[in-house]
Amino acid sequence: MSQVLPLFPLQIVVFPGEQLNLHIFEPRYQQLIQECKDAKITFGIPAYINGKMREIGTQVRLEKISKQYVSGEMDVKTQGIGLFAVKELFNPLAEKLYAGADVEFIDYQKEESFLTNEKILGYIRELFDMLQIEKDLPTDTTLFNTYDWGHHVGFSLQQEYDLLCLVDANERQQFMLNHLNQLLPAVKNMERIREKAQMNGHFRNIIPPDI
Repeated sequence: MSQVLPLFPLQIVVFPGEQLNLHIFEPRYQQLIQECKDAKITFGIPAYINGKMREIGTQVRLEKISKQYVSGEMDVKTQGIGLFAVKELFNPLAEKLYAGADVEFIDYQKEESFLTNEKILGYIRELFDMLQIEKDLPTDTTLFNTYDWGHHVGFSLQQEYDLLCLVDANERQQFMLNHLNQLLPAVKNMERIREKAQMNGHFRNIIPPDI
């Protein structure tokens, strides 16, 4: 089933469940946010990558207008609530300042394998330790979802979009696992290079081989 959805294209990927804070300064999006508040409508954020708006996007709900400026600008809190595919674009939407599209909402699997997520969490802990990143990770895999960590594992913007498009839970998990399996050795190698660069001029205690 399709419906017309207002659009707010951005050069980011928004995942379902993600909380996103935005500063709204353009009049067309000020109009959109005001209508979201007054009419309780949602809007869509399709990713805009390499000069092109992508077909798949995230349906977003306005949670709160945190601050409204005299100029009309706003600070708003939003949350991603689902996925959609653009079928036909209208720019601008009839009688509006902003664009919109006829969209089809996409069902995606939310339940992921606990065992696979245990492995993913282990890799992320290892990555964060090497990079000295202090970020709380869930100890319970029932509280872990690949979409929730799509911004924190070193994906490019295109890779984040590729993850967004994977509606099958197992495919999302394997995509993230494959990425971490390739990333970790590269990070370890960079760490070795960093250590070697710092060793110049130091006295080194090297045990000779027993030959």
